[in-house]
Amino acid sequence: MIRTAIFRVHPDKLERLTAWLAELQHRSDEVRETFAQEGVTREQAYVINSADGPLLIYVIEAADFERAEEAYHNSTLPIDAEHKAVMAEVISGPADLTPRYDVSR
Repeated sequence: MIRTAIFRVHPDKLERLTAWLAELQHRSDEVRETFAQEGVTREQAYVINSADGPLLIYVIEAADFERAEEAYHNSTLPIDAEHKAVMAEVISGPADLTPRYDVSR
C-alpha cells in the first residue's frame, strides 16, 4: 500500500530540508535499517514550490502503516531522532489538499 503526505514547509527552512533529504540519500543504509524496523519498503520525497510556498510531498510504501508509525515513533535509532528534529524544524503543518482523483481496486 502507498500513502502520500503533503506538508507546508517554512520558506526560510527550505535549504535545511533539501540538505537533509540529500543527507538521507547518502545515509541510505541507515534509512534501510529503519525500514526493516517499520516494515516500510520504499520512501520518496519531493519538494515543489506552490503559490502558497514550498511543499514537501512524502510518499511511503508499507504493508501496515500503523506498525510503521508506531515503530518510527518508538525508534531509538539516531537517524530517526535526527529526522524527527529536522521535520519539526522545517514543517509548518499539513497542506490542506483533497485528492481530485482516487481509485483503487
